Amino acid sequence: MDDFIKFLDSKYRIITWQAMAIIANLTRVDKKKKFDANFEKYYSFINDEYMVTVANVVGHSGKIALAKPELIPKITEKLLLVEKLKTTPHLTTECKLVIAQSAIGSFDMFFDKAIQKQKIISFVRKYSNSTRKPLKTQAEEFLKKWT
Repeated sequence: MDDFIKFLDSKYRIITWQAMAIIANLTRVDKKKKFDANFEKYYSFINDEYMVTVANVVGHSGKIALAKPELIPKITEKLLLVEKLKTTPHLTTECKLVIAQSAIGSFDMFFDKAIQKQKIISFVRKYSNSTRKPLKTQAEEFLKKWT
């Protein structure tokens, strides 16, 4: 785990993205709670200027939540922040919709274990009328399943 956490500091985004995926997979066997100690570092990438970086954090969050249910409240709070992301040349308004869709997918993986259910439902409802059809469909299916 320590070696992959170091890769989060790589100057090459592709290495950072791969490290994120590997770290998320290693959370299942993280008995020494190394991920927990680096939670803020991992989730600091939610504020990155590149859509793919943010999408990697958000997309792997469901897997992390299932491996570490004690972190679900903190993960939920981080994922709810995606609607407040600032646009950049590499993170457009459309990109933000793709990330919101990914957040809904992660929420769906651990919603039954979540404490902040109303906050999550409120977040998802905002996208149930999205002009982006895949996002709208995912939001509608989530709400049908969980409400």
